[in-house]
Amino acid sequence: MKAMILAAGRGERLRPLTDRLPKTLVEAGGRTLLDRHLDRLEAAGVREVVINVAHLGEALRAHLDARPRTALQIALSVEAEALETAGGIANVRDRLGSAPFLLLNGDVYCAMELAGLCARRLSEDLAHLVLVPNPAHRPGGDFSLAESRVGMQARPRYTYAGIAVLSPQLVAGIRAGERAPLAPLLHAAAAEGRVSGELYAGPWFDVGTAERLAALEAHLASGHDHGKT
Repeated sequence: MKAMILAAGRGERLRPLTDRLPKTLVEAGGRTLLDRHLDRLEAAGVREVVINVAHLGEALRAHLDARPRTALQIALSVEAEALETAGGIANVRDRLGSAPFLLLNGDVYCAMELAGLCARRLSEDLAHLVLVPNPAHRPGGDFSLAESRVGMQARPRYTYAGIAVLSPQLVAGIRAGERAPLAPLLHAAAAEGRVSGELYAGPWFDVGTAERLAALEAHLASGHDHGKT
């Protein structure tokens, strides 16, 4: 299975760090969020990954050029202007191919093993989402989950972890180069009953603010660095 890391966001709430670094190159526990993702993908058996980038793309390219060579093939999709999440995916659909792919938000930390997701088959579904218990900054959650089916109406609701297996068909209506968010497409597919999911209750951090980055640093400093996560 191929993978894509969404890394084109500006990271406004992490300034001034992100004035000089792409958000995925912010370090936690002495390692960048991006390297943690790439190591976990390679450990799960992924061999091809696409990373979209807009803000400070040359810094990200230089970081990847300095990274030790492995079996993991990494391609950059440079966006002159950030195309948002669905737009970024649609812009590289030729590279991703026609099979389901693993999608990771570049600004999350998660200790979940990815091999099971890489073996996931979607059948008639358009997506399989990893959900987590609602963090303090998102008490209302995003989706319901009942018997592995993701919905929009029922309670309780959980938060989308920024980790999913997607069918390219989910973004079939988005043109290459078009700006478009992913959330409305996931909501529509869930409302149609075409999204499965699972709940992950282990270590997960949305590193979207300085406060959340500090919380992750504290977690890792306490000795809870799960290998190369």
